[in-house]
Amino acid sequence: MLHRSGTVRCVRRDAQRNRELVLAAAREVYAEQGVEAPLDVIARRAGVGNATLYRRFPDRAALIEAVFHVTLAAVIDAGEEARRAEDPWAGLNGYLDRVFTVLAADRGANDLMTTGIQGVPTLEKLHVHNAETFAGLLDRCRDQGLVRADVVTEDLLLALAALGRAAPALETAAPGSWRRPLALLTDGLRAEGAHTLPTEPLTADQLASVLGELNHPRG
Repeated sequence: MLHRSGTVRCVRRDAQRNRELVLAAAREVYAEQGVEAPLDVIARRAGVGNATLYRRFPDRAALIEAVFHVTLAAVIDAGEEARRAEDPWAGLNGYLDRVFTVLAADRGANDLMTTGIQGVPTLEKLHVHNAETFAGLLDRCRDQGLVRADVVTEDLLLALAALGRAAPALETAAPGSWRRPLALLTDGLRAEGAHTLPTEPLTADQLASVLGELNHPRG
């Protein structure tokens, strides 16, 4: 006769196994198809029913948080390291290299970090932290005369989001090839030889609207 405690342990083991299967399948599917991939595709890849997936993860945001928490937290840690850099220009470029390495390697992480997907706690924390990191580094670079006086954080975030969307395709075409356009972008920040920019920068709200359009284009 199987004791109740043994039954409970079996149920818990099965539940944990199903959770791990779903997470592994989601990582694969998101890397291949992006975070808009249907949840039933993930359930089939995991070999579980849709009901099992939803018991573990009640909505898409909960699954995305579980899949990408470690990756996103590592980017936040990289931002903290960049903030501590003695040389702000080196800190900025080192942080960008870390971010784009992630963007190029995983289409799912790319979708999250370059667009306005809502409801994922670690992603929301990263967006705030990222903007603060770039703002602080740009301020320090401006104080030292290293970047042009008229560039604002929204300028950089918009340019990085646009280039970041292309990073996986660039990596597929030629590993590491995204470093060339990224270097061109950062060279455009330099104070030396800068020309007056033709329009006013986007506001934070306007930037959020543009990022949302990147994720959900009209058509």
